Amino acid sequence: MLLDQIQTDLKNAQLAKDEIKVSTLRLLLSEIKNKEIAQGVNLPDEEIISVVQREAKKRKEAAEGFRAGGREDSAAKEEIELKVLESYLPRQLSNEELTNIVTETINELGAAGMADMGKVMGAVMGKARGRADGTTVGNLVKEQLSK
Repeated sequence: MLLDQIQTDLKNAQLAKDEIKVSTLRLLLSEIKNKEIAQGVNLPDEEIISVVQREAKKRKEAAEGFRAGGREDSAAKEEIELKVLESYLPRQLSNEELTNIVTETINELGAAGMADMGKVMGAVMGKARGRADGTTVGNLVKEQLSK
């Protein structure tokens, strides 16, 4: 189970005195626990992956913000945390694979324009199952529906 792997990695990081990894994994476990409390159940791996994705997205946006503000040291720390989080995510789809899924879905649904974007997005994100970023999917869907 993914939660067991994260907890084991936290223990190993503590023994190795890897401060960034320890703090990142503690925060991740806290977010997972908060979601478990909110839902009242132990989370399956799919839900844990969505928590990891959300945290990874936060790190990516923070790194961009720090870099835009000229704070390279903080941006680098966020990117290290992002790499830690990404190790728990499934392999991301390549741009080519994602484009094929979007094209296939548009054809399956008979989507004709931007009015069908929500329908296409939902179907593509379901097929990608955590292996694609929503922003990237949105851009590909927009590009193909506006042709």
